[in-house]
Amino acid sequence: MNQTLSLKKDAPVVVARNKRRISVGKMAVFALFGILLVTQLYPLVWLLIYSLKTNEEILSGSFFSLPAVWQWSNYSAAIDSGNYWKYLYNSGFVTIVTMLCIILLASLTAFAITRFRWKYGQVVLLIFLLGMMIPLQSTLLPLMLIFKNINILNTHLSLILPYIAFQTPIAVFILSGFMRTIPTEIEESAIVDGAGVFRIFGSIVLPVSIPPVMTVCILAFINVWNEYILAATFISSEKLKTLPFGVYSFVSQYSVNYGAIGAFLVLGALPVLVIYFLLAEKITKGMVAGAVKG
Repeated sequence: MNQTLSLKKDAPVVVARNKRRISVGKMAVFALFGILLVTQLYPLVWLLIYSLKTNEEILSGSFFSLPAVWQWSNYSAAIDSGNYWKYLYNSGFVTIVTMLCIILLASLTAFAITRFRWKYGQVVLLIFLLGMMIPLQSTLLPLMLIFKNINILNTHLSLILPYIAFQTPIAVFILSGFMRTIPTEIEESAIVDGAGVFRIFGSIVLPVSIPPVMTVCILAFINVWNEYILAATFISSEKLKTLPFGVYSFVSQYSVNYGAIGAFLVLGALPVLVIYFLLAEKITKGMVAGAVKG
């Protein structure tokens, strides 16, 4: 009887300790997410404030102060003097064509590697994985000589081809990891009904693989949209340059318009942010599917 009473007396103490542990754990998690939120949002907020300052306020070194007068004229200068619309069109054209080619090639390759029974499937996948290890800088001179010989240097094609080559390996890796988990019974039923290989791919496998495809799209979009080294090496014509080149429109021999540069950077990052927020749910599903099923 005494032992029973002692256990009842100790029970509230145990519950209180568990609540303390849970509360401490929640506080640690919230603190971690708070730090991540601040570190991720602070550069964007700082850039937005930077883009609304004058040169004098920027050069004064007061990074955390708000502008005395909001310089919205920096954005009009970024659009007009920075040739924003022309560079935006060039970047959009190159990025969209590259993404479509990557999705088509990577999905077909992953489908062939994972769904066909052939002994060289893993060897082909290994070759694609090796392509992920090739540094981009080591290919600049050979690609320039090749493109010059075939007369496509200083064209958008000279950007699209290497972008496809460098982004396809990671796309094949993500899609093959997902497609390997798709049950074969679905395809066997389609074959019994008379469906061919391309019908199975287009009507069954590809629609099921939409989440990882969206992940591939956003990864390719960010990498191609922000790429500068290849664009600076292969493009010399002013009318073909992409968005990262617009920053140099505000740099002259004797002066630099820092506020307009900040405004141009904000405008350049805006399409990426919009697309990410529009596709955030599908992108998250694709990343989780790749992590669990890959």
